[in-house]
Amino acid sequence: MNFFKLFLLFVILTVLSSCNSSEEKSDSQLILAKKETSKTAAPRNNSEEFKEYWYSGTAEITSYSLMQERYGEIREGTAVNIFVTEDFLADAQVKANNPSEENVSVMKLNQMKNFNTGIYPYSIMTSTFSPIAEKEHPLKITNSVQEWCGQAYMQLNNREDFEIESHSYFQGEADQKLSLPKTYLENELWNLIRINPEELPTGDVMIIPSFEYLRLRHKEIREHNAFASLKQGDSITIYTLNYPDLQRQLMLFFNSTFPYEIEKWEEVNAADQNDTLRLKTTATKLKRIKSDYWTKNRNENLNLRDTLQLK
Repeated sequence: MNFFKLFLLFVILTVLSSCNSSEEKSDSQLILAKKETSKTAAPRNNSEEFKEYWYSGTAEITSYSLMQERYGEIREGTAVNIFVTEDFLADAQVKANNPSEENVSVMKLNQMKNFNTGIYPYSIMTSTFSPIAEKEHPLKITNSVQEWCGQAYMQLNNREDFEIESHSYFQGEADQKLSLPKTYLENELWNLIRINPEELPTGDVMIIPSFEYLRLRHKEIREHNAFASLKQGDSITIYTLNYPDLQRQLMLFFNSTFPYEIEKWEEVNAADQNDTLRLKTTATKLKRIKSDYWTKNRNENLNLRDTLQLK
């Protein structure tokens, strides 16, 4: 092999080495960036009491008697809050099937409402996934509304920004994709109460209203100014959120001591056609149980619905 061929081989090897080094550097930079991002969220120090209650292998299920305002009238129904911890894949943003160091422990709230409007029923479900180990906004929120006219679905994924998709059968809001800067979300307040109510925002706050409210009222998906207050009593603490421009108020009533169970909530909104009308939605606790409900799917387990006073 002559000198020219040796020189050419040296150049090729140098270029390949440079490319590999660049790729390795790029990969390492991505990993480092991901670690640095996770460091921006302040850690939580959860107590042993918290761990014993929430990592017992069961969910907390609470049924509520619901008086739901819809179309200018109050409708009787039921609501169910299911709080449970589970492993979550932060990248894919789905429940993890297998244990892994990459899993994130989240507090999940599945909230369901069922009520009738005249001849046809409404079914509403909202799921909120909040990280437990770090003080961070929910990793994911989903909301679906089904009734005989059609259905709507909305999802938020917490990535570099809030990435939101919304789908509806209504003209003007059929299929939407948008990105919003991170801020407080009304849906995360419920999980904050259960994790640590001292983290609840108070005073003036910019917040995205609940997904249920946005879909039922056909509101633009964006943040609004609100004023939040916390009134702690010996047995019950009341968290109140007021949106002046929306003429909306939410009040959450929860036990003042751990595990801070939510006993009741109230919601008042301006009517669509008459801004002077104020009808109050209320949900009042019926029963509460701890159960590994995902194993209770046989006919012999129907009695548990009776325990929860669910029809």
